[in-house]
Amino acid sequence: MDSTASTSLASLWDQVSGTQPDPDLWVVIATLVAALAVIVPPGVWRVSRNTITIAHEGGHGLVALLTGRSLSGIRLHSDTSGLTVSRGKPTGLGMILTAAAGYTAPPLLGLGGAALLGAGRITLLLWLATALLVAMLVMIRNAYGMLTVVLTGGLFVMVSWLAGPQVQAAFAYAVVWFLLLGGVRPAFELQAKRRRGGARDSDADQLSRLTHVPAGVWLFLFHAVSLCSLLGGAHWLLPL
Repeated sequence: MDSTASTSLASLWDQVSGTQPDPDLWVVIATLVAALAVIVPPGVWRVSRNTITIAHEGGHGLVALLTGRSLSGIRLHSDTSGLTVSRGKPTGLGMILTAAAGYTAPPLLGLGGAALLGAGRITLLLWLATALLVAMLVMIRNAYGMLTVVLTGGLFVMVSWLAGPQVQAAFAYAVVWFLLLGGVRPAFELQAKRRRGGARDSDADQLSRLTHVPAGVWLFLFHAVSLCSLLGGAHWLLPL
C-alpha cells in the first residue's frame, strides 16, 4: 500500500515538474488574439477586469506577508475595485512595497508565467496558479470576492485535472497573455481618472504620501513595469 502511494506521488511529481511540448505557433497567436478580445472592448473588459483585480489585491496581500505585516483580509467588489487590509507599521519599506505591489502584480505574474511557459512548464504553471488562488481564498472577506476566486480557481482545477495537454497549453498561454496585456491597461485607466480629478486615494497617491515622491513618478513606474513585462513575456511566448 505504501509502495503504491509512493509510486503515485512520484508519478504526480514527475508530471507537475516535468516539461511539456510547446504548442503550435497558431495556438500562441490565437490565445494572444483571444486575450485582446476580452481586454480591448470596454463592455467585456468590465467583466474580465475582475481577474486582474484578483491578481492586484493578491499582490498587495502576498507582499504584505513577505514583509512581515499581518494580513487582515481581502475584499473584491463587483465594480472591479478591491481592498486589501494589513496591519503593521504605517510607514517604512514594508508598507511602501505593499502599496507598490498592486499595479505591478498582474504584469509580473504574467512575466513569471511566460518564463515558465518558455521553459515548457505548462503543468507547473497551472498548479502554481491554483495554489495561489486557494491561498488567497482563505483571506477573502466578502461573498462576491469569494465567488470570484472560487469560480476562477475552479476553472484552473478543471483544466489541470480534466483537460488534455493541448487544451492545457492553450489555456495556460491565454492566461499569461491576459495577465501581460491586462496588466497594462489599469495604469492608463488610473492616469485618466487622476487627470479628471478622481482617484485621489489611489495606490500612487498613497505611495506619494509614504515616500514624498510625486504620484506621477509612481504612475510612470507602473507603466514601466507593465510594458517591460509585456515585452519580456512576448519574447518568451513567441518563438521568433
